[in-house]
Formats: sequence, C-alpha cells, structure tokens
Amino acid sequence: MPQPSVLTALLAGVRGGAIEVVDLTTPLSSATPVIQLPPPFGQTQPFELDEISRYDDRGPAWYWNNFRSGEHTGTHFDAPVHWATGRDLADIASVPAARLVAPAAVLDFSDEAAVDPDFLVEIDHIRAWEAAHGPLPEGGWLLLRTGWDARADSAEEFLNADAKGPHTPGLSPECARWVAEESPVIGLGVETVGTDAGRAHSFNPAFPCHSHLLGSGKYGLTQLRNLGALPPTGAVVFAGPLPIVTGSGAPARVLALVERS
Repeated sequence: MPQPSVLTALLAGVRGGAIEVVDLTTPLSSATPVIQLPPPFGQTQPFELDEISRYDDRGPAWYWNNFRSGEHTGTHFDAPVHWATGRDLADIASVPAARLVAPAAVLDFSDEAAVDPDFLVEIDHIRAWEAAHGPLPEGGWLLLRTGWDARADSAEEFLNADAKGPHTPGLSPECARWVAEESPVIGLGVETVGTDAGRAHSFNPAFPCHSHLLGSGKYGLTQLRNLGALPPTGAVVFAGPLPIVTGSGAPARVLALVERS
C-alpha cells in the first residue's frame, strides 16, 4: 500500500480534529478600529460597504457590494515598502507566496500588559522565552500576545488614547532593532492597531518596529486575535493579504494550524 502523502495526512488531521484551524483574524466592518494620526497627517479610510444589489431590481438573484478600506485597516499585513526605510523593497503583491506560510513563536505578555498598558518587550524577555522554549523559528513569525484583542469591540478601549497619545504595549526600540537585524524571524505579529507600541512616536527612532523591521525587508501583522489559543511553539501561520499591485499593505485573513493531542 502506498504511504499517504503529507497533504493527505494534513487534510485528514484537520477533518478529524487532530489539527485545529484557529482564526487569528478580526472581523472587518465599519466598527473596526483604525489608527488615528495627529494633524496634519493624512488619515486611513475606515472600512465601508456600498451595496450594489440585494435580490432586488438592481440584481434580482444576487447580493454583492463594493467596499472602501485603507490598506492598513483591521487585521492586515505590512509590506516593507510601507515605511521610508523600505521604500525600495517589496510591495504587498511582491511578497513571495512561500513566505505566507511560516511557523510561529508565541510570546505571552498579557499579564504584564494588564498591569501596564505601556509595557515594552525587551531583548531579555525574548532571551528568557528562548531559554524555556528554544530559539525563535528560522523564517517564522514572532507573535506578541498581550490580551489586547479583548478590547477590539470598543475603539476607545482598543486605541486607549489620552491627551498624551495612545497607550498600548509593544517592543522597545532596542528590541525592535534586534528582531529586525539579528533574529531569524520574517516578521512581527501583534494584537494592537499597529506593530509599534502606543508611545513609539516619541522613541528614537520614532516607530522603531516599522523603521527597523520594514527597512530590513521583514513584515508586520496587526490586529490579530485568539493568540491565546496557540501554544508557545508548533503552530503554523497562513497569512493571506490581498496582492494589491504597488500596495504598501493589505487586509489579510490570518489562520493558524495547531496540532492537538
């Protein structure tokens, strides 16, 4: 008897429940929180649906919509060209398809972020995680769990801004540089509205995750949810952005495969 193929075994695992498919995507609607920049900077477009027809005189047998959205609205994928440091690098349509499937390391700082919304991950935090779980995966994602997805249904709580600006967790400038230049991962995934911490406008450089990672040809995934359903190691992430030609990023459906005993 021929041995079953790897793909056949994968499908059997999914159908039989040995492999769980975890949806890491925030549903996209007009209520989805979007990043707010101070004047005079341009603002991203919130998601909008414009009905074309719905089983009526405009189209008796079909329902469909046009939509408007910023590239960086909801769960989305940042391409290197999104930031000035990566201006000569890949647009979202040029990200190699093979890089859209990658292993994940999940670092959980939800307890720390619950106490301090400005919590910053340092290199030593990652080193401590590696001591417990092994090295970050070559060609994989570093996924930062902070519990922030629990706030996603309220734009006010999710953005968490006051007169001094937003307060959300993220990487320190030194850690962002290390992840970009020294770690083996292809990118950073977060539960917050952007890959940078809320206070990153005042860091040196400003917005270091964008500056360092995208400038190094790496990627960002934002507004993820359900990271608490993933183990520290072993999950495989499928990140599927819209391949917008010349686009700086795109909304994405992000899934993870998790092997269950």
